[in-house]
Amino acid sequence: MMLLIDAGNTRIKWALAAAAGEAAALPVRWLQQGAVERAGVQALAQDWAALASQLAPAADLQVCVSNVAGTALRESLQAILHTVFGPRAVIEWFASTPERAGLRNGYRHPGQLGCDRFAAAIGARALFPGQELLVATCGTATTIDLVTAGGVFEGGMILPGFGTMATSLALNTAQLPRIDGAAPPERLFADNTVDAIVAGCIAAQVGAIEHALAERRRLHPGAALRCLLAGGAGVLLAPYLALGDTPLEKVDNLVLIGLYAAMNHGR
Repeated sequence: MMLLIDAGNTRIKWALAAAAGEAAALPVRWLQQGAVERAGVQALAQDWAALASQLAPAADLQVCVSNVAGTALRESLQAILHTVFGPRAVIEWFASTPERAGLRNGYRHPGQLGCDRFAAAIGARALFPGQELLVATCGTATTIDLVTAGGVFEGGMILPGFGTMATSLALNTAQLPRIDGAAPPERLFADNTVDAIVAGCIAAQVGAIEHALAERRRLHPGAALRCLLAGGAGVLLAPYLALGDTPLEKVDNLVLIGLYAAMNHGR
């Protein structure tokens, strides 16, 4: 059994899967899954206690964690895992390496690539092997990364995520309202301030993805390309993307899929 954990800046998502070896079928069907807000990390102890009761007494639990939220959260997760599972928990703190699971890391300094981006790229390639992929993950930050058909993470871009953009406007301007929830505006040129902020943030996010796609097409004309859209804001952005003949795939839990692929593939 494998417990996969995606500890992000806002939420901690997890999934339980059966180890299946290199022939693991994707997309994987999770045995169980859940998520908590980062501030509610201690609630995982109760969630995972139910998992512990299902394990055979002598069975080890392979745990793989992608953590981009800092040392304090790592220590909290490690303490919970050890408390709930004891020595049966064999923990790997997933990190970006020069190569893993058939994907070569093209970052100038491979270890500096965010481990969540590396995991998402591994997951994308596992889902669509042999294809050139633009991987847009829209969370607290939006990352737009390029995976070549030959299996190279070529690089990417990072910008503030949709919610981060909206919150930044509220915090740094005197009279603009805070956007606590976002609904698609009725029209692009909005007739009220809240919708205008939402429309502007959508345009910025969508524009970055479309620009990345156009630039890749310019550099490699005629190359087939597929766009993957992941992250919490992906559902909001998808209807506004104009990608021409480029297929768009909406993928949930891409980091967890990447951890699953990495664990089954080995190092």
